[in-house]
Amino acid sequence: MAEVIVRSEGNLRQRIEGNGQVFLADEPRAAGGDDAGPDPYTLLLGALGACTAMTLQLYARRQAWPLQGVEVRLTHERTYAEDCGRPDDADCRLTRITRRLSLLGPLDGAQRARLIEIAARCPVHKTLTGEIEIVDEVLSPES
Repeated sequence: MAEVIVRSEGNLRQRIEGNGQVFLADEPRAAGGDDAGPDPYTLLLGALGACTAMTLQLYARRQAWPLQGVEVRLTHERTYAEDCGRPDDADCRLTRITRRLSLLGPLDGAQRARLIEIAARCPVHKTLTGEIEIVDEVLSPES
């Protein structure tokens, strides 16, 4: 089980610790933050993009395919009722992540097609598209 600890550092800045690494998250100045790090949605997209690229590189390496690099471009948007299949529900929102893959190297068509299939198998993709349960527990100040 992985553990990440997030601590407030003033205003909206957050210190994220995990796996022996430390980095910051924040909101842009326009949203009231100090712009000291990526915002939460940028981190989420970064996690998906990094996992996708790593998964493709590991798969291609095992197959001895000439994948020389991967670029993953991601966007996040929330679309409205007409896009979620319930046009009468004004509160209906659909979250859409668009992932654009650039597969670098002299791959043939079959290899490229297989790598696109493999992209959907990265662990973060599976987590985001699967059922997620978030359990909240309130700790005492001494914890």
